[in-house]
Amino acid sequence: MNQRKYASKAERIEAFREIMKAAYQPVQIEHLADCLDGMGFFDAPASTKYHGCYYGGLYEHSEAVTINLLELTEKLGLQWKREKSPYLVGMLHDLCKCDQYVKTADGKWEFSKDQILSGHGEKSVILAQRLVDLTEEEALCIRWHMGAYGDPKLFGVLGSAIERFPNVLYTHTADMIASKILGV
Repeated sequence: MNQRKYASKAERIEAFREIMKAAYQPVQIEHLADCLDGMGFFDAPASTKYHGCYYGGLYEHSEAVTINLLELTEKLGLQWKREKSPYLVGMLHDLCKCDQYVKTADGKWEFSKDQILSGHGEKSVILAQRLVDLTEEEALCIRWHMGAYGDPKLFGVLGSAIERFPNVLYTHTADMIASKILGV
């Protein structure tokens, strides 16, 4: 997979429309794009100093996760409750980052101190559910996309989520390919 970097927010939004047209009708795509744009999804970084730590990095990371999840689905014959699930899960898994970072005077990214809703996977699920109705599988894929990078006390719950919906593991895998291999 070749990871694209986009020169502008307009290019990122157009790329989003192009990817999502396989799963949604144009009017639904426009509504979702408008909502995501209002949240800062197409401008925010994906991290403060690691993968995608630049304007637009969150979208580019989410695009990479979506594409990787679609490739894993095709190559491994993954079964989803809904055909559009890999699109939703890939694009919305890191919604928590839309307002998580601010640019400092010296040009670096840092965590915003104005966070009311906390958590990573949990916050992303809550924000995603404001935009679309998620299946239980989609919600758990988003919630547990960090895999074992979360709280060790919850590894048993993570294991149960994977046993119930194996795509939880593949969502984590797609995220790791994007962040650790592709660097976005």
